[in-house]
Amino acid sequence: MQVRKEQATLTGLIARHAAVGLLGPRQVGKTTLALEIARDRPSVYLDLESPADRAKLTEPELYFSSHTGKLIVLDEVQRMPELFRVLRGVIDQGRRQGRRTGQFLVLGSASLELLQQSSESLAGRIAYRELTPLLADEVGGAAGEKLDALWLRGGFPESWFAASEAASMEWRQAFIRTYLERDIPQLGPRIPAETLRRFWTMLAHEQGCLFNAAKLASALGLSGQTVGRYLDLMTDLLLVRRLSPWAENVGKRLVRSPKVYVRDSGLVQALLGLPTLDALLSHPVAGQSWEGMVLENLLAAAPVGAAAYFYRTAAGAEVDLVLDFGGGKRWVVEIKRGLMPKLAHGFHYAVADLKPTASWVVYSGRDRYPLAAGVEAISLQELMSLLRVGV
Repeated sequence: MQVRKEQATLTGLIARHAAVGLLGPRQVGKTTLALEIARDRPSVYLDLESPADRAKLTEPELYFSSHTGKLIVLDEVQRMPELFRVLRGVIDQGRRQGRRTGQFLVLGSASLELLQQSSESLAGRIAYRELTPLLADEVGGAAGEKLDALWLRGGFPESWFAASEAASMEWRQAFIRTYLERDIPQLGPRIPAETLRRFWTMLAHEQGCLFNAAKLASALGLSGQTVGRYLDLMTDLLLVRRLSPWAENVGKRLVRSPKVYVRDSGLVQALLGLPTLDALLSHPVAGQSWEGMVLENLLAAAPVGAAAYFYRTAAGAEVDLVLDFGGGKRWVVEIKRGLMPKLAHGFHYAVADLKPTASWVVYSGRDRYPLAAGVEAISLQELMSLLRVGV
């Protein structure tokens, strides 16, 4: 089994909290990770997409009481959101009896319903973690050695471990089709699959660009409000990231629109029909696709509580990522593909505006070296390591 970086963190949360929610898109490995953790303790696993397992919860209080002292894993919990009210009572009863930790591990493929329901019913009783696709420091190899493969295939385990590039692409295309035809309709929204596919594909073409609702609405023949709802849906399904602009510098004319990324680079390539590295490298979206892959890896490694933004002014000051850790500690990160990164004047203007405590340029090489005064070039894996050990 692929050992995930989140395993130790998740185990620690279970030891400290009555309930832990593990969020992530389908097929990202939540079930595999949960079952690995459950092996080390008395536990029971229920898949709430299974009619047989849902039938066991006809009287959920009775079922949970019959498994007192075990870790109960509830997979695809958004299928039975009414369970959250029951979990609250069971957790509170367990506290009165001295059981304060390790009662429930709930897995969800959609943040929207899961967070709404649990925030109403389990406030103060549940801790959350998100499981991302496989990351650059999880797939092995030295800096640069496997990054191109991860960039092309993305990090979903079935795609990453596929026997060939063709098999990987086939899996990703099936994944997209299943989301459009089955998973999204199960969550409630009645959106024509072909319309949503066109929207998703347009986002891939606009990877890392400012979100322009009017432009997309015109292309789709929809209202701007409807396009905004589609973006909300894809964001809530943890398939798209909306990166907010930095807005603290009131003395500057700052860009107000968010930047939007399809979160897994392999899905970008699948949506655009780019099956090989050569096809990807020759496509106009290559640089933005690389930027999105690096961005997702850095945000996954960032400490809890770090806030992420991009910075752009009307005067041309620009930086790809601002990480604000609080307490006056702030990093800026520029993302460049290639072995000889060069900095534009806009980056230096942004650094002068933001006054960060550290400035980095993530590039495709392995070495770490000064690139300009106060700016270092660094590999993705090394910067992830710095984020993981603490800022």
